[in-house]
Amino acid sequence: MLINCVVYQDGNKLSDIPIDEISDYLVRPDCFVWVALKDAEPAELAQMQEEFNLHELAVEDARNGHQRPKIEEYGDSLFTVVKTAEMVDGELHIGEIDIFTGKNYVLSVRNRSNQGFLGVRARCEQEPEQLRKGSAFVLYALMDAVVDRYFPVVESLEAELETIEGKIFDKGLARLNIERLYDLKRQVVMLKHVVAPLMEAVGKLSGGRVPALCESTRDYFRDVGDHLYRINALTDAIRDTVATAIQVNLSMVTIEESEVNKRLAAWAAIFAVATAFFGLWGMNFKFMPELDWKYGYPASVLLVVCVCGYLYYRFKKSGWL
Repeated sequence: MLINCVVYQDGNKLSDIPIDEISDYLVRPDCFVWVALKDAEPAELAQMQEEFNLHELAVEDARNGHQRPKIEEYGDSLFTVVKTAEMVDGELHIGEIDIFTGKNYVLSVRNRSNQGFLGVRARCEQEPEQLRKGSAFVLYALMDAVVDRYFPVVESLEAELETIEGKIFDKGLARLNIERLYDLKRQVVMLKHVVAPLMEAVGKLSGGRVPALCESTRDYFRDVGDHLYRINALTDAIRDTVATAIQVNLSMVTIEESEVNKRLAAWAAIFAVATAFFGLWGMNFKFMPELDWKYGYPASVLLVVCVCGYLYYRFKKSGWL
């Protein structure tokens, strides 16, 4: 689905144009075309391939989707895959934006994401001196917007972790906490798989041999890389804390089970005394207390009660009951 198709000249918006007029503006000096698509159909991608002369392998990757974050060079053009991340009803949702960048064009294809980028376009149009740098600055602006949206996701994961940590020592919640921690760990790993490859890819645009297309925006991509390093460090910290919290909760489960076992052992010891007394007397009928002595039976019962009561007192005082 086409979101917009705009042509810019000398850093200023010239006009919105229909797709079939793109080729007319690509030949003009100091012009570049910025097209945005959402969940593009194969026919739309084929049309864009024809208009911009896109490499067939890059188009195939965009058509198939589910690519690893990366930046690939095809001649004098770049193909960039960036993963979007957003929290939807407490669940991490991963989308994708594929960006084709050439000297005089930018084509962004957004897939499985409700995050719009109209704000990015407005920001670029408000900075014509930056937009004069051409399509490379648009690539930076799109990547910067995606990366900045990772921070609220990290904050949400940290808030969830703090909530769970506050309930770690609440009795009866250990198993539930472990389930929540494993779910949180799964989401952290998902975010890690989004950030780490992109961090490596962005390094190609700020250090070493930088593509000629991005030479004028090298410092901007270095800033994006710095943000990614921060997010990666925060993600690692959350993952380590989650691992520690899981171990603590497993220890709490063991402690709770130990408490139950101690209670069962204490009650078993108490009833074992009664069983021992009655079992011993029940095997000798001639000298059974209630047959040879008038008060033998109540005395034996009183003895058993006293011993069991004493054991109960001792177990209670030691914390077993």
